[in-house]
Amino acid sequence: MKVTVRTLQQCKEEGRKFSSITAYDATFAHLASKAGIDVILIGDSLGMVLQGHDSTLPVTLEDMAYHTACVARGNQGSLIMADLPFLTAATTERALDASHKLMAAGANMVKIEGGAWLADTVTLLKRNGVPVCVHMGLTPQAVNAFGGYRVQGRDEDAAEQLIKDAQVLEAAGADILLLECVPREVATKLTQTVTVPVIGIGAGPECDGQVLVMHDALGFTQGKVARFVRNFMLNGNGDVLQALQAYDAAVKDGSFPAPEHCF
Repeated sequence: MKVTVRTLQQCKEEGRKFSSITAYDATFAHLASKAGIDVILIGDSLGMVLQGHDSTLPVTLEDMAYHTACVARGNQGSLIMADLPFLTAATTERALDASHKLMAAGANMVKIEGGAWLADTVTLLKRNGVPVCVHMGLTPQAVNAFGGYRVQGRDEDAAEQLIKDAQVLEAAGADILLLECVPREVATKLTQTVTVPVIGIGAGPECDGQVLVMHDALGFTQGKVARFVRNFMLNGNGDVLQALQAYDAAVKDGSFPAPEHCF
């Protein structure tokens, strides 16, 4: 059966975990959906893992639309989420235009990075039939503003601001929130505070769902491996489909992420 936004909301309401992973082409999208993964994210992480950049910033809207179309052709029922790349959500008008292009390419929802200041954009997109996931915490497009890839929400004020922003975005119409590199305690409180599903990456197992970059989950990481990454190819005996199935199972039975993957 096809996964929809309502499917994920039901998972939240029933206490069932759901899985998400990035994919950028038809072949890996097919394998991810065949493995039972619920959400396929066409992430602007493609700028790093496919294009060889040192950040996501050079990725264009045209890049995202192309890879979204590729994924849509290989997908077999997973929900397709696509990133709005750097500065395409700088104004509500730009966000609406960019979302139109990604939805037309095959996305089922878009993901934008930021906080409460995105409320008007979220409301406008929802009014025009575009489901929205808001990426909070460590937002890679703001790496220069953060001064590097740093855990967010460590102090009490920052943690409280994350939760307040989440409430504002939920009220504005966000369908999903995604937390990256946030202390487990903060992510747990935020997940319990909002009624929409929360996806975590480096945010602890209490989130409603988990996401990883596929290259990380398959052990193809170049350079330093992030704390929140686990190589599922070790569970798949060298078989990509089995590795993806192992990831999906570990998320859903709560064994991933483990304490060593949390902040």
